[in-house]
Amino acid sequence: MILPLVPLRDVVIFPGVVTPLFVGRDKSINALQKAMSEDKSVMLVAQKDPNKEDPSLKDLYSIGTVSTILQLIKLPDGTYKVLVEGIKRARIINAKNKKEFTESEVDVMENSEMDADLQRSYLNTLQSQFKDLSKTSAKIRPEIISQVRSMEKLDKLIDTLVGHLSLSIDDRQKLLEESDLEDRSKLLVNLLENQLDLTQMEKKIRDRVKKQMEKSQKE
Repeated sequence: MILPLVPLRDVVIFPGVVTPLFVGRDKSINALQKAMSEDKSVMLVAQKDPNKEDPSLKDLYSIGTVSTILQLIKLPDGTYKVLVEGIKRARIINAKNKKEFTESEVDVMENSEMDADLQRSYLNTLQSQFKDLSKTSAKIRPEIISQVRSMEKLDKLIDTLVGHLSLSIDDRQKLLEESDLEDRSKLLVNLLENQLDLTQMEKKIRDRVKKQMEKSQKE
């Protein structure tokens, strides 16, 4: 599959997730316009170094996401706002640096098979962890909790959860690159466990500070 390629700074796109992006580099804008003139498909991949202005293939991660452009709007300052939906994980096989934009040859990746009972077990564990996290985080909206609770496909759940967690770009990229569904599930379970520990510790500190302030005010 040959697609226009857009390198992203500090963003990792996941399948099934709709994400707004702001694009200002000429080559990236040209790549998006090329995609819009065809079937609206584009390859989105994160840069290893977000400060690199004109990244070559070695400056990009090898795995990104084939995405569909839902909306492309030119802003008054000349940059573009683009709304994309991730479709499939894909590996970059080769890239051709044209004058106007970069063209990539990509190979779509499929999920590995997984035992149904094990999938259900991971699904329940992740949903439970996210529910616990939502109790300590005001950032997670009620409709997101409801959406996560109703999901029945493990791969879709994992990709959706990533969009609502405070994860580093490295951790997001690891989750994107892991093609083995069981290993990806284990990785997210561990990351969620770490986030739960962190938010619970932060809550204890806030409660302790609040009690000390109340005590000081009484005195």
